[in-house]
Amino acid sequence: MATPVVTKTAWKLQEIVAHASNVSSLVLGKGSGRLLATGGDDCRVNLWSINKPNCIMSLTGHTSPVESVRLNTPEELIVAGSQSGSIRVWDLEAAKILRTLVGHKANICSLDFHPYGEFVASGSQDTNIKLWDVRRKGCVFRYRGHSQAVRCLRFSPDGKWLASAADDHTVKLWDLTAGKMMSEFPGHTGPVNVVEFHPNEYLLASGSSDRTIRFWDLEKFQVVSCIEGEPGPVRSILFNPDGCCLYSGCQDSLRVYGWEPERCFDVVLVNWGKVADLAICNNQLIGVAFSQSNVSSYVVDLTRVTRTGTVAQDPVQDSRLLTQQPPLPTAPLRRIYERPSTTCSKPQRVKQNSESERRSPSSEDDRDERESRAEIQNAEDYNEIFQPKNSISRTPPRRSEPFPAPPEDDVATAKEAAKPSPAMDTQFPVPNVVTSTPAPKAEPAIIPATRNEPIGLKASDFLPAVKIPQQTELVDDDAMSQIRKGHDTMCVVLTSRHKNLDTVRAVWTTGDIKMSVDSAVAINDLSVVVDLLNIVNQKASLWKLDLCTTVLPQIEKLLQSKYESYVQTGCTSLKLILQRFLPLITDILAAPPSVGVDISREERLHKCRLCYKQLKSISGLVRSKSGLSGRHGSAFRELHLLMASLD
Repeated sequence: MATPVVTKTAWKLQEIVAHASNVSSLVLGKGSGRLLATGGDDCRVNLWSINKPNCIMSLTGHTSPVESVRLNTPEELIVAGSQSGSIRVWDLEAAKILRTLVGHKANICSLDFHPYGEFVASGSQDTNIKLWDVRRKGCVFRYRGHSQAVRCLRFSPDGKWLASAADDHTVKLWDLTAGKMMSEFPGHTGPVNVVEFHPNEYLLASGSSDRTIRFWDLEKFQVVSCIEGEPGPVRSILFNPDGCCLYSGCQDSLRVYGWEPERCFDVVLVNWGKVADLAICNNQLIGVAFSQSNVSSYVVDLTRVTRTGTVAQDPVQDSRLLTQQPPLPTAPLRRIYERPSTTCSKPQRVKQNSESERRSPSSEDDRDERESRAEIQNAEDYNEIFQPKNSISRTPPRRSEPFPAPPEDDVATAKEAAKPSPAMDTQFPVPNVVTSTPAPKAEPAIIPATRNEPIGLKASDFLPAVKIPQQTELVDDDAMSQIRKGHDTMCVVLTSRHKNLDTVRAVWTTGDIKMSVDSAVAINDLSVVVDLLNIVNQKASLWKLDLCTTVLPQIEKLLQSKYESYVQTGCTSLKLILQRFLPLITDILAAPPSVGVDISREERLHKCRLCYKQLKSISGLVRSKSGLSGRHGSAFRELHLLMASLD
């Protein structure tokens, strides 16, 4: 039975340099969650496969920075709008420009593909919304009503409605068949950045810069609930595929909400800054963020996130088992979208378009199309992602596997969880296996910092088993495959730690020691905390009282670690705190209350009370370990004497 690994709920997947200049827009493919498109100030649109370092394809043709990009659901077409107001559509399978659409008078702020027909909606800084027929290269209709830039557009799942969000603090709903506005949803006190339709019910969610999320009933055209108190402007929201909850990408966190009544089910800390787009695939939420020319991708394991209407799952359970369990049937509170079985018909034209909007392709447009190119920079990835759709395959399509999660604490494994339970023994009896390999020795309770051989590893584990006793010659390919087993996972762990340390170092260079320690703690990786404490411990003058309040909970974790180096670092830090601050803490707590209002004294008193409470919690742990023998026992006995005044 394989040993399960205790993994993280959220982690950083990769960081790439997406463009030669600043990135101005990006979008994830919602169909697979594995395709990323970025637009840059270099006037290019680049396509990437998530968790792969090289660009698949680079699309050229725009002459101004690309302000908005969007992929259709099958991920066969991509549309990009520029700062000059022009729109270009590319066919990714054919690797060529499909259409150039001109008509807006200012930069393109938002785009969306119709879920069934070959139509594209565009919103601009000129306050207009246009619906384009990609096949006929013309504007079907123009919607007017917003007074400021249109920041987000979304088609309803049945393709009959279009929702728009703008800087004028409003959300509008448009009827595509009638060509008119159905309703306007006021209430936000700041620019509305994003709207999202519920996948099943007549429900719409909107997020604004006023730090609120509002839910709108599309039958009664009224607000259902309002969630306030977001940590920052709401820029990315996404409904769960079954519609049980809404995910909100906040500043360095993911929040899970319900709306009837409004409530927060879970908050997951993710160090992604300002996330730009979200997608869901294989029970994992993929988030992407950009800063200057860099784009970072993050993963959240949704099986470890609390959601309404779902059963809590074991974090080490196979995700394939999760997909086999259908959600519990629940009666919808409102109408459900009726999705057409065939391609949506062309929206009805309610007025004659101007000559400029229905003109035939001109020589200037043809020249633009000739100047547009699709440069395939990674033929192998391009053929794997786009080409198989053109051919008929007699085998089932290959499903993408979930991204592997890095271990929670280095590469520590849950050894006890791997042991078969008595119930398993009764149901699945394990046959007796005769082997010449001696039984492995029990691992020590504390892994020493200096050792001559790795713990729990044997050279025979990395070599293929010899099936015939006389055949002792090993095949090179088999030997190499065994040696490289687990190498990719270890590289992911070490790369993640290196990037985390770079993040802490960037904060350290600002001179704010407290903020650098806070950033290390927020990463939720004890190895990073240990590396930072080893530096702080070398200079006792760096320690302050407010730093102790942050470090003491981490010291308690280090003292319980099975790694000797972690325990040593924890003991050294705790000794410095006790020697420098314990007399001060006890004196301040024992002093009589002061007369009048002294804010600085009250803040210092609060910090001392917090440190005293944490030290009392650690004292029990130190007392229990003071009876150990060797160097650890000596260190804990010294700490126990220093903490005697707490008893």
